[in-house]
Amino acid sequence: MPPHARTDGPPLGAARVITLSRPGALAALPPLSLYVHLPWCLKKCPYCDFNSHEFAAADGSPPESAYIDALMADLEASLPLVWGRRIHSVFIGGGTPSLFSPAAIDRLLADIRARLPLEHFCEITLEANPGTFEKDRFKGFREAGVNRLSIGVQSFDDARLKALGRVHDSAQAMAAIEEARQCFETFNLDLMYALPGQSLADLQRELTTALSFQPPHLSLYHLTIEPNTRFANEPPANLPDDDTAFDMLDHLVAATQAAGMKRYEVSAYARPGHESAHNLNYWQFGDYLGIGAGAHGKISFPDRIVRTVKWREPRTYMDQALQGHATSNEHEVPLKARPFEYMLNALRLTDGFELSRFMERTGLTLAAIQKPLEQAERKGLLARDLARAWPTARGLDFLSDLQALFLDDESTGEATRPLI
Repeated sequence: MPPHARTDGPPLGAARVITLSRPGALAALPPLSLYVHLPWCLKKCPYCDFNSHEFAAADGSPPESAYIDALMADLEASLPLVWGRRIHSVFIGGGTPSLFSPAAIDRLLADIRARLPLEHFCEITLEANPGTFEKDRFKGFREAGVNRLSIGVQSFDDARLKALGRVHDSAQAMAAIEEARQCFETFNLDLMYALPGQSLADLQRELTTALSFQPPHLSLYHLTIEPNTRFANEPPANLPDDDTAFDMLDHLVAATQAAGMKRYEVSAYARPGHESAHNLNYWQFGDYLGIGAGAHGKISFPDRIVRTVKWREPRTYMDQALQGHATSNEHEVPLKARPFEYMLNALRLTDGFELSRFMERTGLTLAAIQKPLEQAERKGLLARDLARAWPTARGLDFLSDLQALFLDDESTGEATRPLI
């Protein structure tokens, strides 16, 4: 029999038997997560390139019931892709999911549980913004089944919050964090650095305030100017230069470590046991089913890996989902693109990746990445032993250069954006 021939199998349309010697065949499927996108915000931030849409209505609330109906139609149409697989984590992102009422989130999670088997200790994260905070609202989310909150603070400086287009002030941010501490055993705070006019001393004050709440998890993002945002057309003045931004990052790493937090991913810092399970699954090239307007998904099968995208505009998405056509496009990940797509995620982790996991998740041998691994080592961007490879401190600082070594002309370059 030729080296890569498959054995005679069942008739066409029945379950196929695939030999593990076939290039790209997966011996086992990775863990599966669920991402739910709620696309509305009170106001579009000038730096944001996420699929978010300002909601303007007399009563100030999005169409909760109709949108959840569409989500469930989307989910039901997607179920054949994941039959028999359990959900390890759920992330409700946006937009501003905390615009939805606790009752709506309760219905959403109940409807999901009725259709998908969730692991007993499934991590369920909800993104929340202080501008939507009301007393006992977070308690309502906890009672609905959310067990992890991610709060978009961004800054504790009122002037900088205004410059970032945020709808909350520092007092609201601190009140929201206090409420989260009362309701959740684990939660995340989003902060941004290298903001207009920000000095190292300013950043230290921000970080001191954040750490005073003893957060289990911090996401610390460099403000970047993304295409198709208001900041791209009207860049803010007085942004710190690159050297200052690097100094800020070095300070953040040292200060969080002194506070008992580990930098386990490029932008993520956690106390032991509070790493984001959902995002770890992304970064380890796990699978995720995406439902909601503009949601992306990655689903593995024994013989292929498929990426899916849902209709982006909320009204179009709702109409299409109710007709059973929520997916706007999908494509199979080519074999030559898999090394880059894997590294685009795995090299974000400070501990890197197990070499055996690369083979397990991509269906490729180590020969597919041997040359770029050697190049990365020579450049001082990566270190490895017989079991694992990981980015060096220099590799994390120049992550794009490290990832690009694994790029093939046919690669899609499609990454998973951290959703912490």
